[in-house]
Amino acid sequence: MNQLITAAAVAAGLVLIAGPFLIPALHKLKFGQSIREEGPKSHQAKSGTPTMGGLMIIPAITVATLVAAPHSAEVLLALFIMLGHFALGFLDDYIKVVKKRNLGLKARQKLLGQTAIAIVTMAIGTKCLGIDTTVWVPVLDTAINIGWGYFALVLFVLVGTSNAVNLTDGLDGLASGAVAIAMSSYAVICVRTGHDGLALFCAATVSACIAFLRFNLHPAKVFMGDTGSLALGGAVAAAGILTHTEVLLAIVGFVFVCEALSVIIQVISFKTTGKRVFRMSPIHHHFELGGWKETKVVLVFWCAGLIASVIALSML
Repeated sequence: MNQLITAAAVAAGLVLIAGPFLIPALHKLKFGQSIREEGPKSHQAKSGTPTMGGLMIIPAITVATLVAAPHSAEVLLALFIMLGHFALGFLDDYIKVVKKRNLGLKARQKLLGQTAIAIVTMAIGTKCLGIDTTVWVPVLDTAINIGWGYFALVLFVLVGTSNAVNLTDGLDGLASGAVAIAMSSYAVICVRTGHDGLALFCAATVSACIAFLRFNLHPAKVFMGDTGSLALGGAVAAAGILTHTEVLLAIVGFVFVCEALSVIIQVISFKTTGKRVFRMSPIHHHFELGGWKETKVVLVFWCAGLIASVIALSML
């Protein structure tokens, strides 16, 4: 318990200390967010708000984890997964914000980086942590061995979760709160399944995200950018993979799944029929354009994430 408190306190403290220094620096460097013209008109006022706020979240999680948690292969692998996505997100933001190239990294470049992370994860996971190729199915409470298909599953979880959290980061505080809720669940899962070191990593992530809300709640003073969202998605994926609860992750991350599916459905529908299923995707914009205030959308999505987490924990 003392270590959990230490991890949470260090992570939150570092974020709260860094914010007042980093935000003016980002302003000075003109690292402002560009808002899509096709997005909700109310979001145009956010143009120029500093981005790359992940620079205060991810280092805080890293330091807090290294201070409070044992430097085991599991903990270091979780940090590697998160920091690998942090590097990809930073490059993406750097290209968009500094180089003024709106598309950032190309999709194949991101996928190449995530594939490399998946390969290292599988190599260390199987050789050092004894992770096998079985998948636990919660409802059936049974494990199914999928052999080499497990590598494809790990890659899918890493790519899917990091990109889904990235898509969720479209409203003030939405991604930060949703990740905090999901990782709170994984902190409990880790404690109940004996992954004590990983629980400290989860606690640090929760605390850092909650502290970031000090600067990210509506009206946001800073956005986390891909630097933060891809890395936090990597952290959530790491928790799911290292606890061997990949299927349960789909329930814990219900909000992220809905955000990603809404984009996939919208794209397929428009390309095949020329019609849109949602007013706009990701789905949080659908509710905005339906007349909901941004703060209401965020609160409802947080509640949905909390309910999904309770359901997931009840399945253990």
